[in-house]
Amino acid sequence: MASLSLPKHHFPSVLPTQTPRHNPSSKSLPIVSSSSHSQFYGLKLSNSSSLPIPSSSSSGKMFICAAKVDKGKVPPAFTLKDQDGKTVSLSKFKGKPVVLYFYPADETPGCTKQACAFRDSYEKFKKAGAQVVGISGDDPSSHKAFAKKYKLPYTLLSDEGNKVRKEWGVPSDLFGTLPGRQTYVLDKNGVVQLIYNNQFQPEKHIDETLKFLQSL
Repeated sequence: MASLSLPKHHFPSVLPTQTPRHNPSSKSLPIVSSSSHSQFYGLKLSNSSSLPIPSSSSSGKMFICAAKVDKGKVPPAFTLKDQDGKTVSLSKFKGKPVVLYFYPADETPGCTKQACAFRDSYEKFKKAGAQVVGISGDDPSSHKAFAKKYKLPYTLLSDEGNKVRKEWGVPSDLFGTLPGRQTYVLDKNGVVQLIYNNQFQPEKHIDETLKFLQSL
């Protein structure tokens, strides 16, 4: 059988390759759009804020911070300034149960609700023999104004730089952008008996800690 040979031709590509063009005027969309003083349950954002990428374990679960203070353990000692600028050590509260709550920031909606709820139930805590102490990264002058405005009858401690928060391992929320809201109940010997975490229901901290104290 005769074979048919076709002349060889060079066929140009039907669709020419194109190099993607970079538009210098285009901008990536921010993850969160906010004003320079946006607040959300204690979260303060600026226009330059960016969300850090959380680390993950091999199981695929994301962790922002591993707890360093556990129930039945004595937490790390600290010395901080209160709303009057006086130095206060954790050891000062030994001998009585203490409700120590970490909150994101003064004057934010969730934190104000929580602070006022502790204020409104303060007599119940006193009756249970417990002291109430709030801790955030705000400075003493901010605490003083916050306590005066809302007539808070208990101690607020200034953890500037969040050193104590880190040492205690208080977990953050929203991929690390929002300082955690966590409450600890220490017994008269300074041992942790209860750890309660609830970022978006701040008033539940009062209900749960009171319930626990009243059950002792």
